[in-house]
Amino acid sequence: MALSETGIKTAVVHRLKSLSKQDRHRIRRVLEGPQGTIIRLNGNDVYNFCSNDYLGFANHPVLKEALKQGVEKYGVGSGASQLICGYSAAHKMLEEKLADFTGRKRAILFSSGYMANLALVNTLLDKGGIVFADRLNHASLLDAALIAQTKIKRFKHIDSINLETLLQKAEPCQKLVMTDTVFSMDGDIAPLPEYIPVCRETQALLMVDDAHGFGVFGNKGAGMLEEYDLGTEEVPLLMATFGKALGTFGSFIAGDSELLEIFVQRARTLIYTTAPPPALAHATCCALDLLVQEQWRRKKLQQLISQFTTGARQLGLPIKQSVSPIQALVVGEEKIAVDISNRLLQKGIYISAIRPPTVPVGTSRLRITLTAEHTESQVNQLLEALGDLLVAGNA
Repeated sequence: MALSETGIKTAVVHRLKSLSKQDRHRIRRVLEGPQGTIIRLNGNDVYNFCSNDYLGFANHPVLKEALKQGVEKYGVGSGASQLICGYSAAHKMLEEKLADFTGRKRAILFSSGYMANLALVNTLLDKGGIVFADRLNHASLLDAALIAQTKIKRFKHIDSINLETLLQKAEPCQKLVMTDTVFSMDGDIAPLPEYIPVCRETQALLMVDDAHGFGVFGNKGAGMLEEYDLGTEEVPLLMATFGKALGTFGSFIAGDSELLEIFVQRARTLIYTTAPPPALAHATCCALDLLVQEQWRRKKLQQLISQFTTGARQLGLPIKQSVSPIQALVVGEEKIAVDISNRLLQKGIYISAIRPPTVPVGTSRLRITLTAEHTESQVNQLLEALGDLLVAGNA
C-alpha cells in the first residue's frame, strides 16, 4: 500500500510541475464579499468582467430577502433525496413555474447542470445508443456520454450538414443529439432550426443545454428556444441552469410529462443525491418573477454588448463574433493569456485566463463577460485597458 501511495504521489507532483511549466496551473482567487461588477480581491476593489451573473441577480436585494424567507419557512437543508423525504413544496412550486415559463408540460430539478446532463444520457440511452455531440459542447455533455459508455460521434462545430451526414450513416439505434445553445467559451449560438428537420428525418431526439441562454434571450427571457420559437415537438428536452442569469444555484430538465417521468424513476443523479435546499428553490421562484418584472436588465445587457463589440472592432481586438454576454478575446499561447490577465488585474480589472484543456491548444483567451449591472463607463474603461495592452503592443 505504501509503495502504491508513493507512486501516486510522485505522479501527482510530476503532473503539477508539468502544469506549471505549461502555464496551465490554476488558482482559486478568494472573493471577500458578494458577487457583482465590483468585487474585492486581496483587499482591493476591482472591476469584474468574468462572471456568469448576466443579469446582476446574484446579489439582488429582493432575492436575498427571498432566500431569508425561504430559510425561515423551510429551514436550511432538504434532509434527504427527492424520493425519500427531501422533495418540498418549494421544489414542486419551482418545477411548475419552470414548466409554465418555458412552455413545457413538466420540469424536474437537479442539483447542478452537470448532474442534469449526466442524467440525460445515462437515463435515456441503452448501451447500443449513439450520442451525436457538437465538437465544442460543454464538458458535462461529453462526460455524460463517456460515463454512460455509449458510442459518441462528434460533429463539426455548429455544422448541420456534418450532423446530417453522421446521422444518416449511423446504424438503426437510439440516437440522441446534444448541443449547447450558447457556447460557453466562444459565445456563439447553435443553429437549432437547422437541426430540427435533420433530427426528424433520422428519428433522433434533440436535447439542448441552454445554460448560457436561459434568462438572457427570448421575449421574456425563457432562453434560446423562446428566441427561436421552438416547442417540445421540435426540441423534446431542454436543460438549463439557475447559477448564471438567475443568480441562484441548481438546474432543471423540461419536456413532456411522460418523457420526464423516466428521470424520476431512473436518473441516478437525482435518486442518489440530497435534494437542493428548498430555500434556494423558493428564491429561484422569485428570480423567475424578477426576470419578467425587470426586463430592462436584458435590454441594458444587449446595449452593453453592442457597445463593447463596436469598441472592440474599432480597436482591432481579436474578439470572436458573438451577440451573447460572452466575448472571447483569443490570444493563443497560455503564457500570453496569463500575462494579460495579470496586467489587467494591476489596472483594477479582473478577467481570468482560460487555457487548455478548457479550450483547444493554441486558443487560450480572456473570456470577457458582460452583465446588466455594468455601466457604460466601466465598459469604456475595459476597452481602454485592452487597447493599451494589446493594440499598443504592450502585452
